Amino acid sequence: MNNILAFLAHCAVTAFSLRIASVVFHGVKFASKSSLVMSALLLGIVNALIKPVIIILTIPLTIISFGFFLLVINALMMLLVSSLVSGFKVSGFWTAFLVSIFITVLSYFSGLFIFDTGGSTMPMPSTEHILII
Repeated sequence: MNNILAFLAHCAVTAFSLRIASVVFHGVKFASKSSLVMSALLLGIVNALIKPVIIILTIPLTIISFGFFLLVINALMMLLVSSLVSGFKVSGFWTAFLVSIFITVLSYFSGLFIFDTGGSTMPMPSTEHILII
């Protein structure tokens, strides 16, 4: 049950980020609130199921490009979702590329305020297992 709630919370953060992106970027349009919600849910599902497979299949390109190709994959996932959801339009690849970067950054900082990270974005190792000689 906690996984479902965490997924829905991430989808809410994504929906918020998509809405802000539609205001900032003129190439992103939503016909209605339902298309915004469907886009956020589908983007979460695509990022959870399809994106890891694509990343594994494109490991050589990712290594050669020093990880830059991951940004291309993010843009392609955005374009995939826009082609599947009626009422969600992205004007082109470069718009999807910039919007995916914008959404990633905005979702990260929004998630810092919403999700409990214990005051730290990275888990700190425990010091009780460290042997000092």
